[in-house]
Amino acid sequence: MVTERENLHRALTGARQHVLDQLDGLDEEALRRPVLPSGWAALGLVRHLTLSDERYWFEVVVAGGPLDWWPEGDDGDWQVSPDEPAVEVVADYRAAIDAADRILARHALDASPAGREPDWPDDRFPDVRSVVQHVIVETATHAGQLDAVRELLDGRQHLVL
Repeated sequence: MVTERENLHRALTGARQHVLDQLDGLDEEALRRPVLPSGWAALGLVRHLTLSDERYWFEVVVAGGPLDWWPEGDDGDWQVSPDEPAVEVVADYRAAIDAADRILARHALDASPAGREPDWPDDRFPDVRSVVQHVIVETATHAGQLDAVRELLDGRQHLVL
């Protein structure tokens, strides 16, 4: 029988893998090319997932670590320097996933997050379970956005039957 923890982790892993699958085969130029009116590129989305989803929610909220690494600017978590190789941005995402999984393995789903924001009401992210569910939704949403970006970049479609 699959446990709730295993089920949540499978869903999270599936959403993460969907993101990585949508990046597969794109060259440096395509990863940096904005194709939606909002102007973000796939590589910027990967940076956002690394910082705002994996690192913030697991390192800061679940584990209570400091937020002393956050980039400057309103959209700093979407920014990738032109001289930063795409392969490093993707490697950072993979490393953040590994770190998040280690953190998640050490915390009970019923535990209160150690780094709750002071202005959150008691019912907002009351336990680690709700944080994991939030990150699943965020990652899956962004994976779907990458579906559209990938199709606009090179016509490749990701269909899940």
